[in-house]
Amino acid sequence: MKLLPPSHLPRALATSLLLLAGCARPEEAPKPANLVPKDQMVSLLVRLHLLEARIEASRLAPDSARALFLAQQRDLLWQRHISEQDSSFERSYRYYAVHNKDLDEIYAGVIDSLEKVEKRFGAPQNSFHH
Repeated sequence: MKLLPPSHLPRALATSLLLLAGCARPEEAPKPANLVPKDQMVSLLVRLHLLEARIEASRLAPDSARALFLAQQRDLLWQRHISEQDSSFERSYRYYAVHNKDLDEIYAGVIDSLEKVEKRFGAPQNSFHH
């Protein structure tokens, strides 16, 4: 199986999430009382995509990688004062996904930010292509 190069991960994730968002029905996602603002969603998603790419590049066993990602995701949400108990991040994401224009704006910001990171630090090297 051929793996996706890490530099393509943000676009692949954004495309996948947009496709999934198209399957949602508006009545499934009422506006949550604790809606995470769009700018904060952009920042969180950038950090989560970078975290996921780092963990993927570490080549840990899948169960270890998932456990590490979930622990670091929990820490990131805690640092941003987003409660995991009320799942405000997930509810906000679902809300924005149902409102495609909002999610498009959020992911435009995510992709722009990830491209800036890539330009600043260079594309990650994938040892499979050497």
